[in-house]
Amino acid sequence: MDGMSLPCEQLDLLVIGAGPAGLCAAYEAAAVGCRVTIVDENDKAGGQLSKQIHRFFGSSHHGAGKRGIEIAEELFGDCLKLGVDVRLSSSVLGLFSNGEVMIDAPTQLCLVNPGAVIVATGASEKSLAFPGWTLPGVMGAGAAQTLINIHRILPGSRVLMVGSGNVGLIVSYQLLQAGAEVVGVVDTAGSISGYQVHAGRVRREGIPVYLGHRLLSARGSTGLEEVLVEAIEDGTVKRFEADVLCLAVGMSPLCDLAAMRDCRMVYEDALGGLVPWHGADMRTSQSPVYIAGDASGVEEASVAMEEGRIAGISAAEDLGSLNSGEAAERRAAIAKRLDELRAGPHSRGKLAAKERLYAR
Repeated sequence: MDGMSLPCEQLDLLVIGAGPAGLCAAYEAAAVGCRVTIVDENDKAGGQLSKQIHRFFGSSHHGAGKRGIEIAEELFGDCLKLGVDVRLSSSVLGLFSNGEVMIDAPTQLCLVNPGAVIVATGASEKSLAFPGWTLPGVMGAGAAQTLINIHRILPGSRVLMVGSGNVGLIVSYQLLQAGAEVVGVVDTAGSISGYQVHAGRVRREGIPVYLGHRLLSARGSTGLEEVLVEAIEDGTVKRFEADVLCLAVGMSPLCDLAAMRDCRMVYEDALGGLVPWHGADMRTSQSPVYIAGDASGVEEASVAMEEGRIAGISAAEDLGSLNSGEAAERRAAIAKRLDELRAGPHSRGKLAAKERLYAR
């Protein structure tokens, strides 16, 4: 970096990512007096919440009864009220060992030197390789959700969904609402892996669910026309006419920046793969770098928000805005709420993975 002539701006706390984790982290830190800057590559704050038009369930503390888009607007508004500096359409290109961060802002490249950094960059969709997987019309379920809920574009008329987790179920229902015909949900598992509240909605709409089936191939000349699926037990092949094949086969934490900063990386399959090691306080192996949300292990949006709050509190403590006793008390209260969120059968594997990670 010595040969670069870019000016370097001094910051207190930099939060990378304006999704649920990043916004909550920024709020907690700003609420106790930290000067906080958020950067996000998108032109709108909210992350995944911005395309979640369904209502959340659970406790009122986690936005039960509100749509994701409403929660995003509230979190963003709360940050602005506290004076958080939000810089959108700005991509972080590098998180360097000397503490500097390179940002591709709308008008120029710039360097910043923050006192602390919270990485809340979320996750990316996993994919599958199979014959025909590069055909137009084959896409991630999240991409389809972005098209219908952000850009108001219907990706096709007949959709087959692969994956019966929450993403697959929710996006199937939203595609149906948008006007597409969902010809089925396919999964290799013997039971639906998503929450029953989402599964019940899909079944009430008459969308067939094919469990114990695997994807064989996608076919078409200039675009997707048909999909072949095989029953694992007896080898029976089903043929679906479809112009869209959505893949909801998991997410991978976006933790490249943490790796670039030499944070210790560990592998936890239940959390999406490679993640930065961190403690329950969301501190990584490299001070003063913190991690939160899906970048620390893929879970639900409510979990991401609570982890963001913990990261914000830990950063505020290390920057001198909170004493250790008050910080510990605040983290303990949030940890109780996290335990409640992870108490269900769908979260036990992720809870065990987090506990293994904390103990390393």
